[in-house]
Amino acid sequence: MSSTTASTTGALSPDEMAAIVARDIPAGSYVNLGIGRPTKVADHLPADSGIVLHTENGMLNMGPAATGEQIDPDLTNAGKVPVTELPGASYFHHADSFAMMRGGHLDVCVLGAFQVSATGDLANWHTGAPDAIPAVGGAMDLAIGAKQVFVMMTLFDKQGRSKLVPECTYPLTGVGCVSRVYTDVAVIDVGPDGAAVRETFGITLDELRDRLPVPLKEVSRPGS
Repeated sequence: MSSTTASTTGALSPDEMAAIVARDIPAGSYVNLGIGRPTKVADHLPADSGIVLHTENGMLNMGPAATGEQIDPDLTNAGKVPVTELPGASYFHHADSFAMMRGGHLDVCVLGAFQVSATGDLANWHTGAPDAIPAVGGAMDLAIGAKQVFVMMTLFDKQGRSKLVPECTYPLTGVGCVSRVYTDVAVIDVGPDGAAVRETFGITLDELRDRLPVPLKEVSRPGS
């Protein structure tokens, strides 16, 4: 039996991707969610998980996105999206927030990416194009400071090119920092030993191998 869990329901939506990421974050973790798709993870964390969300603009124990009368324009995440606060939430200076990031106090961060290499290099702040607007934010601090870096992205760009590559061609955010990539068609571990597929969605492992420019292994599971 294959060690890869396959789904026949097709590629995942951003919310479905976020639910898969939320499922894999260990209970009790301190977690930072990057701007964009990763912020959706907050909406899928179980209430009893004990996971504490950190924002680089200075908040601990952030809750899900705010809607309707919950919206407070002074209460936002780093992407300026209105959020809620959970009991015990605290607020602090931006510098203290970055000290938490750089000091190794975060268990997991979830970031977007333009490219990830099979060995875990991350490129997510600039495409290198002359007219592109660089947006590094706190990504470099998170990439080197968090104990685990998860990336959440579509596996292919608008031109159909793989974002999982043998070597990043865009300016790097961090070297060898990513441990797992969550995409709309597969969950893939990356690192010194290369890329290994954990799950696929609406595509087979052989189809992935035909489309990706990197060798793909399967994750070995006990009893598989």
